[in-house]
Amino acid sequence: MNNVGRRKRLGVKNGDLVMDDYFADYDAYSSEDIVRILPDGIELSCGRKILFGECERNFRRYAENRPDGNFIGEKDADDGSFMFFCSPRPVMIKFLPRLFSKSIQRQMNDFEKQINEYGYFFSELPSTRGGFTMADNNELKEKTTEPSNFIADFIKEDIAPGGQFEGMTVHTRFPPEPNGCIHIGHVKALCISFGLAEKFGGICNLRMDDTNPTKEREEFVEAIKDDIHWMGFDWGDRYHFASEYFEETYQYAIELIEKGLAYVCELTPEQMKEMRGTHDTPAQSPFRDRPKEESLDLFKRMRAGEFEDGQYTLRAKIDLASGNWNMRDPVIYRIKHATHHQTGDEWCIYPMYDFAHPIGDAIEHITHSLCSLEYEDHRPLYNWVIENISAPSKPRQIEFARLGIDYTVLSKRKLRKLIEEGIVSGWDDPRMPTLAALRRRGYTPASIRNFCDRIGVAKNDNVVQWSFLEHCLREDLNAHAIRTMAVIDPVKLIITNYPEGKIESFEIENNPLDELAGMRNITFSRELYIEADDFMEEPPKKYFRMFPGNYVRLKGTYIVKCTGCKKDENGKVTEVYAEYDPATRGGNPPEGLKVKGTIHWVNAADCVEGEVRLFDRLFDVPNPDAADMDFMQHINPHSLTVRKGCKFEPCLRMAQQGEGFQFLRLGYFCVDSVDSTPDHLVFNRSVELKDSYNFKG
Repeated sequence: MNNVGRRKRLGVKNGDLVMDDYFADYDAYSSEDIVRILPDGIELSCGRKILFGECERNFRRYAENRPDGNFIGEKDADDGSFMFFCSPRPVMIKFLPRLFSKSIQRQMNDFEKQINEYGYFFSELPSTRGGFTMADNNELKEKTTEPSNFIADFIKEDIAPGGQFEGMTVHTRFPPEPNGCIHIGHVKALCISFGLAEKFGGICNLRMDDTNPTKEREEFVEAIKDDIHWMGFDWGDRYHFASEYFEETYQYAIELIEKGLAYVCELTPEQMKEMRGTHDTPAQSPFRDRPKEESLDLFKRMRAGEFEDGQYTLRAKIDLASGNWNMRDPVIYRIKHATHHQTGDEWCIYPMYDFAHPIGDAIEHITHSLCSLEYEDHRPLYNWVIENISAPSKPRQIEFARLGIDYTVLSKRKLRKLIEEGIVSGWDDPRMPTLAALRRRGYTPASIRNFCDRIGVAKNDNVVQWSFLEHCLREDLNAHAIRTMAVIDPVKLIITNYPEGKIESFEIENNPLDELAGMRNITFSRELYIEADDFMEEPPKKYFRMFPGNYVRLKGTYIVKCTGCKKDENGKVTEVYAEYDPATRGGNPPEGLKVKGTIHWVNAADCVEGEVRLFDRLFDVPNPDAADMDFMQHINPHSLTVRKGCKFEPCLRMAQQGEGFQFLRLGYFCVDSVDSTPDHLVFNRSVELKDSYNFKG
């Protein structure tokens, strides 16, 4: 919708000061588009969620760039008020009380309280009209409360006087399984567990969930530790393996057998499935009433290695008629003759995660065991285990929504298949959603933590746009990345009237947003390289780059006039010709000359050559992980484009592996941490300059 259409929809009259005066583009809504009041914002009918805390940060950033100090302006006094958000894309909502649904009208009192708490910018809250007006930037109120979430609220209750953990240090844990590299979904859990411990002055353990010996590898253990440290988290001396507690876990299993709360079962997995019952009929096991002495003998012989894999299992004796399938006498031990990466061949029986998990938490005196939402139905079993063994502590399990993100898959099984089928080169292939891959592509810890912080902690599963993760990276790199020039599809530009053999030096800023980044010197000579698409013989309208007769500015140096080109026998342009004006040194045009185009370049005399890898989404549909979809049939064939023979500024020769830069007009790139060498530079594109993030998708 163009700005005229937006004004018409919102009933804006000529002369009103609105978003158009401050932003080139924005989304427009009215009161009838609001469907729900959130704990810290609002939700619109399109599915977009606007969080006040995020708006505050973004508005401050925009307001600081306003030379007059004022930000956004005035109320339409005839029929309502405008409310302006930035979350992160600019939004304008016209608030008309008569258009609110009845359910929203009932929530308006709470809404006004939220504005008072989170808005900071709203100087008027007229309760009779439901309109809000933006205050000037210099009237912003200081933030008085810290944004929270439901888990933090639970922890506050637990450590308050009379709470379950009164007077205790908040103690969480992060329990990855070392059967692959951790991915962006795990990182959300990582930030929650470590972040909440930090918030409450507590501690967080790192515990490797290594209860399945056939899939776990030491290489993944080290990779996970490295990734977590890179993210800025540290577990101190609280580094554990679930396998450390195999003996204690075994003894707790014996305790359950002796209490008549566990039994050895001979049903195969197929038979268990057949006898699991329905919602109306209970499950069955002919071995449920096996005498505990017999179960105890069999269990000890299971540990001794007398039986084959799958011949027996140990099951908890809970409730075969339970409406929760996890409580229908779940398996808590199985036989598996396999070498374990930590314990070797000491064990041939291994506890199931649902049994080992609460025991490990109790042994480590975890107060809050934070899990993703799929473990909500497992919580009764978690509590049952804690209540029925002589546990040294009684942790509390709390679940939060797992992170879903579009255009990717987050199942380790599916990620492993991509590797095995040769679709990607490994766990650190920059197209993968793993932390190792994001690092290699050029993502920063700050951008990933900012992403996790801004998507929040929810109780219901949701899918976040990958482009929002890119948006967070772009924000971080824009503030910190050094600007350099690179040409990834080069064609030679010859300045025909520039003296042969002459070389000039120019000083150019490293980052215009960071004065401390300093300046660097670049050289200029008669022969340069420019991007092939920065020249056209017959350009379309509004093409302001090089074409015969047109003036352009070569970044940081001179204004030149294009005079023509040279082509090969196939009609491909091999050289572009131009003349420079010595009086325009520094890029300042003479009076009367308008120069609309500025292009980047590198000096052919001293540039270095290398390779650039351009990445796109790995899948060509937003939901490749859908139940009715074969993700392998939706691989994007254009997810990787390799450009060889690219030209770079000579300063990039000394770039370190993993170091990031902005290539002017092209995007953000980093030195590949695997394949790049000083003699053959390889740069990965981290993210494009253009921000494609849109809440509406």
